[in-house]
Amino acid sequence: MNNNSNGVREAFYQRIDKINLFPLWEQLHNLVPREPAGACVPALWRYGDVRPYLMEAGELISAQEAVRRVLVLENPALRGQASITSSLYAGLQLILPGEIAPSHRHSQSALRFVVEGQGAYTAVNGERTTMSPGDFIITPSWAWHDHGNPPEADGGEPVIWLDGLDIPLVRFFDAGFAQNHDVDAQPLSRPEGTSLARFGHNMLPVNHAPGSRSSPIFNYPYTRTREALDTLLQHEQVDPCDGVKLRYVNPETGGAPMPTMATFMQLLPRGFHGAAYRSTDATVFSVVEGSGVAVIAGQRLAFGPKDTFIAPSWSPINFEAQEACVLFSFSDRPVQQAAGIWRESRDLA
Repeated sequence: MNNNSNGVREAFYQRIDKINLFPLWEQLHNLVPREPAGACVPALWRYGDVRPYLMEAGELISAQEAVRRVLVLENPALRGQASITSSLYAGLQLILPGEIAPSHRHSQSALRFVVEGQGAYTAVNGERTTMSPGDFIITPSWAWHDHGNPPEADGGEPVIWLDGLDIPLVRFFDAGFAQNHDVDAQPLSRPEGTSLARFGHNMLPVNHAPGSRSSPIFNYPYTRTREALDTLLQHEQVDPCDGVKLRYVNPETGGAPMPTMATFMQLLPRGFHGAAYRSTDATVFSVVEGSGVAVIAGQRLAFGPKDTFIAPSWSPINFEAQEACVLFSFSDRPVQQAAGIWRESRDLA
């Protein structure tokens, strides 16, 4: 039966469009593709290009006025959406000596990965932690948080970190809330280091009852992570795709530090030529040390220290390291795993 020769189908489509209907059979191949066909594309932001603009922003607007002085890293294929991937946001934040980024809280979960400078702090739910390059710091959903940097007289220097948030995910669910604190710097209720002492040594307080799906540790220091990577490099077999790769965990559950974002750190040995792999979680990488090349969907992205780059969903990726490289990365893998849709392929030869 073919009623399309005289435009019967097209007339039908026009009639049902008036009551907000459309025929599935005309879009089924787009709605249920044979494999992921995401909108985001491979991209790299060179730190040497971005940093001058960050410092210029520091002259144009204060942290107090901006609330968060951040330059957002937008995927070239997702301009205007404040998204580095379809589900994640990323930006580089600057705080200058003597500044406070005022305390607030929001539904979105956030991570901070320190790129440059030290001596600044983040306060989360009544406890401060001092930031150093390579530290991974979390701000759980609906947790009070503010950032500060000691004045020049106290030896302060500009501090820059990578922000990663699940803003697009929360926006998709229309579940975003935010609230400003009554004071810029929240009152402190615990001395610095309390969370790490209680939860950071493979032990838990005997009477502790989990109260959140996020990790009770909110600063994972780089010194400890780097030591672990070096030890494993000496004593373990190097993975053909990842080199030496570790995932950060919530010590209460063994899962990701936050329910919406997984975080990783990996070491690529000098001369590493990795095998290609791909996965459905689009991944944001921040280069901690070293230089190399990420080959993503056939594109060669040469990276150096402090650069940021993105591997889209289901795009083949492999690494080449002229020298030893350390890469931090994050993705929405916990959400995909919870939904039972995460997939990886490591046999692309």
